[in-house]
Amino acid sequence: MVDWIIFLPACFALNMACGPSNLLAMTHGAKCGVPFAQKAAIARLIVFVPMIAASALGLGLLLTASPFVFGIAKAIGAAYLIWLGIALWRSAKTLKSEEFVDKSVSMKIAFRTEALLAISNPKAILTFAAFFPQFVILDAYWQSYAMLGAAFLIMEAIAIFAYALGGSVASTFAADKIPVFQRISGAMMCVFGTLLLMAS
Repeated sequence: MVDWIIFLPACFALNMACGPSNLLAMTHGAKCGVPFAQKAAIARLIVFVPMIAASALGLGLLLTASPFVFGIAKAIGAAYLIWLGIALWRSAKTLKSEEFVDKSVSMKIAFRTEALLAISNPKAILTFAAFFPQFVILDAYWQSYAMLGAAFLIMEAIAIFAYALGGSVASTFAADKIPVFQRISGAMMCVFGTLLLMAS
């Protein structure tokens, strides 16, 4: 039996961590509303499914065992985060508070950005590979891994909603601070990318 008493709060802390994906959900929630952010973030959940399966098959161990492969994945992820951060910062210069609900952001672009951000960060699959096995029941390996994965995705969806709602509420009560909010998000994206690039 999976130790849910330990797994659920520990996993939810990971889901709620203020990382680049959650910042993106907050940005989408602020600019386009909670429903838009939730729909766009479905891409993240879809990407996580094969990543969880890959970690179950041992791909996470391959990444940790091969510094070269991990280095390439890390560099790509870091570069994308920095590029996204710069794009967010630059777009804030032309964003007007009365145009906060930004209809110019298409669902296709938001969906693609969520997917690329999720798949370009090797930290996610390493988290699955390092965290999940501590709770897997060897006698029911695939069943328990599937249950852990399902629980993770449900809590990730809750985190997405929470961050999107936070962004939406912020936009309602502080619409004039939108450019500042977007610059902060962009700067944090660049910080995350730099830290990822420098991390051992």
